[in-house]
Amino acid sequence: MDFITEFFKHEKEEKLERFRHLNRYVKKGQILFTGSSLMEQFPINEIAMTEGLDVIIYNRGIGGYTIPEMLDAMDEQIFDLEPSKIFINIGTNDISQPDKTIESLKDDYRKVLEQIKKRLPETKVYMMAYYPASVKGASHSQWPDAAKTAKRRLDMLEDANKAVEELAVEFGYKYIDVNAGLTDEDGQTKEEYSIDGIHMWSDAYEIVYNNMKEYILE
Repeated sequence: MDFITEFFKHEKEEKLERFRHLNRYVKKGQILFTGSSLMEQFPINEIAMTEGLDVIIYNRGIGGYTIPEMLDAMDEQIFDLEPSKIFINIGTNDISQPDKTIESLKDDYRKVLEQIKKRLPETKVYMMAYYPASVKGASHSQWPDAAKTAKRRLDMLEDANKAVEELAVEFGYKYIDVNAGLTDEDGQTKEEYSIDGIHMWSDAYEIVYNNMKEYILE
């Protein structure tokens, strides 16, 4: 295992341990945001304060996480909080892998939803569409595979979001497409919103929030 891989592995383990400690103090029955880095970096509490929302929102996203990793961290990322609502965005790192198929993505995601349905049958679950990416924005990244990963995600995006929508119907959950206003004429993340082709600036999350706030407030 190379140094960078080992570093990120340690970072993910540390975040999970931090959540174990934080979860001792949560107020049960609140709103939960969970998933990978694109959820971890969602500044939802800053936005909620600016909007004057009288809600409690916990964020349990972990950068770099795949669905199998979430399956090993369901307590820390979901069940310890006993949320009344879950907004979930997981699988972006999975579809970025060249050997990942839509079928295997769907099979893995289904395992997450089966656990939620069994252990939190009364919880409302909102399955968020995967965000677009930007091959052009990846030119600003120091990661050498950024452009390749962004293109892979763009190529997979439509089918992956269709799979998520189908799973939402299967489990009686709500699929929400939060991407309106994020893309340019090529269907890529607008350059002004893209940090590195994969991740987004807070301005983009303001748009995402406006596309989903009705579900946060309902």
